[in-house]
Amino acid sequence: MRCQPQSNHQVYIWLKNNQTCLLCDERTDAALPICVACEAELPWLGDQCICCALPMPMDGLTCAACSRHPPAFSQVLAPWHYDFPIDALVTRFKHQAQWPMGRLLAELLGQLLQHRFDDALPRPDFLLPVPLASKRLRQRGYNQAAMLARWLGEQLELPVAEHWLQRTRETTAQQGLDAKARKRNLSGAFTVADGHGLQGRHVALVDDVLTTGSTADVIAQILIKAGARQVDVYCLARTPKPGD
Repeated sequence: MRCQPQSNHQVYIWLKNNQTCLLCDERTDAALPICVACEAELPWLGDQCICCALPMPMDGLTCAACSRHPPAFSQVLAPWHYDFPIDALVTRFKHQAQWPMGRLLAELLGQLLQHRFDDALPRPDFLLPVPLASKRLRQRGYNQAAMLARWLGEQLELPVAEHWLQRTRETTAQQGLDAKARKRNLSGAFTVADGHGLQGRHVALVDDVLTTGSTADVIAQILIKAGARQVDVYCLARTPKPGD
């Protein structure tokens, strides 16, 4: 079983040196291991739903799903479409334990969030990673959402409440399920730990990819019921609507 790296692990140290771009292998003088050309070519998320960040034909719109059934979370902030090469980088981080890929993506997400904070986006009081099912955690050895939250917390100087949100039962994999089936699958799967400090707090959920938003919506409902004032979602990428 793999273990999550500690703060003094090599994955953290190499980010402080001049880098070779992880995408094209060219030398880069930037602090991060990605060159300017490759960063510009990433599938940046443009016009999107103001609530769930679903790609839209125009900016400032609300998608049909959020209009019909507004989710419990306030907004989703994600830099990219879940498309090449982001999908490959996330897969290598999430399923192949290539942590430098995740650290790079977290650093870029953190830059986007800091820019938004500077433009008056309210900062959350805490970051809450989406917990991983116990069986999957044992198999994988680490929770990618928790690692992202720690890196973001360090970069943005935000506290991470890693154990406030808990997974209470195993669920089947969400892949291949539609939105309704995902919500049924997640029913009763999460709870808030006793002794939490959620009352009146603004919190941000951290995950790797938002697909239908079902997981984030279910968790946001639980957090608001437990006293949270506002729940935002920070993730690396947003998938398009199926068929698009």
